[in-house]
This record gives sequence, structure tokens and C-alpha cells, in this order.
Amino acid sequence: MLIHRVSLGRTGMTVPAVGLGCAGLPGGAEPGADDAVSFAAMRAALDLGIDFFDTADRYGSGRNEALIGRFVKDVGRHRVLIGTKYGSLPPGPDGVPGVDNSPAHIAAACDASLKRLGVDVIDLYYMHRRDPMVPIAESVGAMSRLVEAGKVRWLGMSEVAAKSLREAYAVHPIAAIQSEYSLWHRDVEKEVLPACRDLAVTFVPFSPLGRAFLTGSLTTTSFAPTDLRSTLPRFQAEAMAHNMKLVEKLSAFAAARDVTPAKVALAWLLAQSTPSCAVVPIPGSRQRRNILENRRAADLSLSPGEIAEIDAIFAPDAIMGARYSEIEAARAGL
Repeated sequence: MLIHRVSLGRTGMTVPAVGLGCAGLPGGAEPGADDAVSFAAMRAALDLGIDFFDTADRYGSGRNEALIGRFVKDVGRHRVLIGTKYGSLPPGPDGVPGVDNSPAHIAAACDASLKRLGVDVIDLYYMHRRDPMVPIAESVGAMSRLVEAGKVRWLGMSEVAAKSLREAYAVHPIAAIQSEYSLWHRDVEKEVLPACRDLAVTFVPFSPLGRAFLTGSLTTTSFAPTDLRSTLPRFQAEAMAHNMKLVEKLSAFAAARDVTPAKVALAWLLAQSTPSCAVVPIPGSRQRRNILENRRAADLSLSPGEIAEIDAIFAPDAIMGARYSEIEAARAGL
């Protein structure tokens, strides 16, 4: 059964209730063995009606966009809705990535993404990070000109404050906001999510399963040095032991329903949708069974009492450890 669809902002278009985060898909600059794994994952998603793919020019220094471009060429442009992002730059000598929202960079970045993706138009084009040195009117104004030129259909923003969203919307309608949101990280509930509901902007949570923590499958704090989790406070030994107790409660709740913790975590997110603001998580996976499980979350209905029970387990003050270390926060532009 195909996944049901929800409105994308005020665009008049729809997207699947759950999308596909593509940042973690393997794939190099040229077709190769990795393409087979990634293509299989993307085809599995399409078979389930999950046709909303998320990427960014920063992922793999453009290689992720090129990978999706090869897939789109293979299956047909009409079958995939593409969301990509601009503005987050590679790390400088200090190890901290830069950010560029200048009109000139936006225009050049869009053209480069179009070329890598092999398409004539990008469906949803996000500002990846807000550049405080560039007024919102200038950056969103430049993005709106891409819409006028037919290079972009709809505009989005990523990891921005509610104030920035409202300023941007006054310049041009914003279709979607993307930020981290899960039982693991709920800061957006304070201001950003209410603003999305006021403006009828779709909210797209990345890392909706807490970087796999909410799946209940993590049993170690020994991550490879290249694994981002090795530096995150919530995944360090003391915090991990504390937070694992919360996941054990989630697992018990899920077991009583004969479902997985991941399915409950995604269903909880989907339950945060309102008539004006659909919440569309974009979990990433290269495994068909996980993509199928993510799709099935859209069919899991939680009662108000069950939602309240899960809320209580993952009350923000019950979680130990910051979302990012100071260094990683700087690298993320936060």
C-alpha cells in the first residue's frame, strides 16, 4: 500500500507523509558499486510512494546530489520530488564551516546543484544555514528570483529561528522549514513549530530517530572517530547510560503495541501535524526493511493518552547531554 500524502505548505502540492533523507547514502563522483546500494534504497522508497528525497550541496561536496541525479535520470524526473540546500560551506582552516547567503552565491549554488542533479528545476530549495551578515530580505529576495526564473519551484529554510522565518515569509512564501526534531530533541516546539502552524508552513524533521538512538538498537558508545556521534554529548558514556533508560521505556511501550520503537517514534512525530502544518520526517536508510518500517509508521495511530505518555517519558528535562558540543554547534552554524 502506498503511503498517504499531505500538503506542502500553501503550494497546492503534496508530499508523502514520510520522506527519504539521502545524506547517508553511499555514492561517489562516478557510477560504481555504491550506486547499486543507493539505487536499491531509493527504488524501495519509490515502490512505497516515498518520492520526496532530501539532499544538499554540502553532502559529500556535491556527490550526494550527483548520485540522486543519476538515479533520477534512470527512473524519470517526474517520479521524484527533490529538496536540496545551499549556503553551508566546507570547513576553513579553523575547522569551522562557513556560511554564505549572498545573492551571488545563491545564484551560483543553484546553477551548480541543477547541473549535478541533471534537472531543469529544483522542487524545494532551502537556505541550509542562516548567514547573520546578510539581511533576510536580500537572501530570500535572491531565492525568489530563482522561482521567477523557473529554476526553483518552492522555497524552504533550515535550522532558523521563528523570527527569521517570519521575516522571510514577508519577502516570499516559504513552503517548508527543516530542523532537527524528535523525541530526542524538542526545542522547536517552543517557537519554530508554532510559527510554522501560524503561517501554514510544512515542518520537515531531520534525524527523526535521534541518529538511531530511538530505534533501541544502539548498545555501545564506541563510535568510529569519523562518526559524528563520537563527539556528541548525548552519546557519551554517562549520558548514554542515563538516556538509554528512556529508550527502554519507549521499547516497552512499543512492545505492548507489538511494534518497534522506531515506528512509535515516527508515529509520535507525525501526530504533531495540524491541519495547517504537516510534520514530514525524513529518516535515512539504505536498508529496504527499515524504509518499509518507516513507511508503516504513517499507519500507526496513537491515542491522546498514548501521546501524553510518550511526551512524559521524553520530557526535555529528562534527557542528559546537549544536542551538540560547542565545537559541533559552531560547525553546524548554530
